Amino acid sequence: MFGIIRPCRHRLSERLQTSWMAHLCGLCLALRDDHGQLARTATNYDGLIISVLVEAQAAREDSSWRRTAGPCPLRGMRTASVAKGEGARLAAAVSLALASVKIRDHVDDRDGVFARRPVAAGARAVTRRWDRQSAGTASTVGFDTAVLLDAASRQGELERTLRPGGSVLLVTEPTETATSAAFAHTAVIAGRPGNAAPLAEAGRLFGRLAHLLDAAEDQSADAASGAWNPLTATGTDRAEAERLCRDAVHGIRLALGEVELADRALVHVLLAHETERAVDRVFGARHAASCRTGHGAAGEHPHQAPPHQAPPGQDPGAPVPPWMPQGPGFTPPGQKPPRPRNLLAGCAVWALMACTCQLLCCDHNDPFSREPRKGFCERHDCCDCPDCCDCCNCCDGCGDCCSCCDGCDGCDCGCDC
Repeated sequence: MFGIIRPCRHRLSERLQTSWMAHLCGLCLALRDDHGQLARTATNYDGLIISVLVEAQAAREDSSWRRTAGPCPLRGMRTASVAKGEGARLAAAVSLALASVKIRDHVDDRDGVFARRPVAAGARAVTRRWDRQSAGTASTVGFDTAVLLDAASRQGELERTLRPGGSVLLVTEPTETATSAAFAHTAVIAGRPGNAAPLAEAGRLFGRLAHLLDAAEDQSADAASGAWNPLTATGTDRAEAERLCRDAVHGIRLALGEVELADRALVHVLLAHETERAVDRVFGARHAASCRTGHGAAGEHPHQAPPHQAPPGQDPGAPVPPWMPQGPGFTPPGQKPPRPRNLLAGCAVWALMACTCQLLCCDHNDPFSREPRKGFCERHDCCDCPDCCDCCNCCDGCGDCCSCCDGCDGCDCGCDC
């Protein structure tokens, strides 16, 4: 049930995108530092919400939540400021425990390669080690992963004893309990005990949403393979499942309104808006809004110049702003690119850029022609949102662009959340 939250860079301001990547890299590095290189495969978007919540409840001026990480191929061999501390460690422990549960489920269901005995035996050994490691890391921040493992064991028992026609919410209860405990503990770490109750409610509803969306997304495939699916087993139709999901999104928004946060913007975007987009992605959007209305032509951002151009009034030779592409040897705006490389030099540069993921993950100059190119990941980014453009997206029902003001909190967009 990973991947419910999938923020698109076009919907995030520069500050929020930087913060999002800081938490993503911080989770990955926390998994590596505490549990080894293999544990980095447990990195997931939904798990890093834990880290985001911890930092959002801390004072903005507190710099103890960040550190500078060394170059990484997935960042184009650049350094970056990444999340650290108890928030990242809790996110790592929760992600590792949930990944262990997910692998164990694949082994029990004999899915794909896990049906082979050698693979299944190796996977079981990995899950046992990850269970121990996640419990050890979680204990250092005062969290007991037993609630996660207990929920996983109860999940299997509920699925075996559930009768046809039963409530689908009986099946989602273990997931709700696990996510509720993890969300609530972020308040303990951040020193905001008053936030524990509303965060527990937000976590409970987020767990319900994740479980239902996962079931709805896999229902056709499960029917074809004969696998157990909660919606099919309980006779819950898709209209009812969608209603439960949208009610959960609304409940999350109400719960977040009661949480005292030092910086609400990223939490608001992830839990108040990306959750609704996840429901739209699975069940279909109830209404389509064009973010081009009132914001100029496609590709024009109301608060910054188009990509690869210097801002108005700025000398083309001035330092490149942070939002400009800055790949290896990237030509500053307004300057003529150097002469193309010959075949041998171009192949050498191409090999270097390919081995460091720069062709995939960041804007760069073509190894041969030296002309500006976008990374593969950016060219194929956010294709699941029908109203995505090169400027930014708008909140449902608001007239101003929320990604320009770092979320709806504090702006006059009229967003009801």
